[in-house]
Amino acid sequence: MRLISWNVQWGRNAVGEVDLARTLAQARRLLDFDVLCLQEVTRGFGALPGHPGGDQFAELAAALPGFSVFEAIGADLPPLTTATPAASATQGASRRQFGNALATRLPVERVTRHALPWPADPAAPSMQRAVLEVVLQAPDGPLRVLVTHLEFYSLNQRLAQVDALRGLQLEAAGHAAHPAKAENAAGPFVDTSRPVSAVVCGDFNSAFESDAYRRMLAPLPDSPAFIDAWTALHPGETPPPTAGVYDKVQWSSGPLTCDFIFVTEDLRGRLRRCEIDGVTQASDHQPILLELD
Repeated sequence: MRLISWNVQWGRNAVGEVDLARTLAQARRLLDFDVLCLQEVTRGFGALPGHPGGDQFAELAAALPGFSVFEAIGADLPPLTTATPAASATQGASRRQFGNALATRLPVERVTRHALPWPADPAAPSMQRAVLEVVLQAPDGPLRVLVTHLEFYSLNQRLAQVDALRGLQLEAAGHAAHPAKAENAAGPFVDTSRPVSAVVCGDFNSAFESDAYRRMLAPLPDSPAFIDAWTALHPGETPPPTAGVYDKVQWSSGPLTCDFIFVTEDLRGRLRRCEIDGVTQASDHQPILLELD
């Protein structure tokens, strides 16, 4: 199974030009992916820098024939009403939505959308964050893939969100160990089993070896813990930066390693490749490539 995780900043490259089709073409050049996990995909946010299209989730579906595309909206806001040129691109949109997307050509079972904690932090601008969980029929059996994007400005919120991700893993382990049977074949009360094995990827807005990063790797009761796929395959090395490599305006304080792919410990033996592409300038972040045996 081949996967890319990438904060694409609504298709905006390192010099501020928006072209989501160009971003997808770059992803395809990097890897013949089975799963594409994206952060900062928008709908109705035409006033953002570079003026993205009206519905980027629909753009993804149109550009990836043969793939199923799923979304998890974090920020869901009413359309702008101020009559300004910048706002005009959003006129007619029912909502302004900002979140994560997952596209896959693998068979898909359960899809779950989770709102992440958003504790009050009056000193920090913030938004509602979400995680998209998709159960895939991978070549070696069912696997949960989760894509997320944690808060940027607030450490307290990031730590709460890491705890929630760990809680979702414990919840899945509980369902795997003690599933409830389906009520019937046609209704929504299906078998509650979920695979323990998981890939959790995205922009964690947490520096390598930061408190949030270390908390993500802490042991879990009754579940395999998470490991960093990159460091597992490059022991003793420090991962290269994943943000601010080429965009020096938004990242004036310098580049940062804050995008990760975590996998449950039981997948360690299936890790074959995990690389951070440091060449593309199609976003302010660099994509991460993962291959599982």
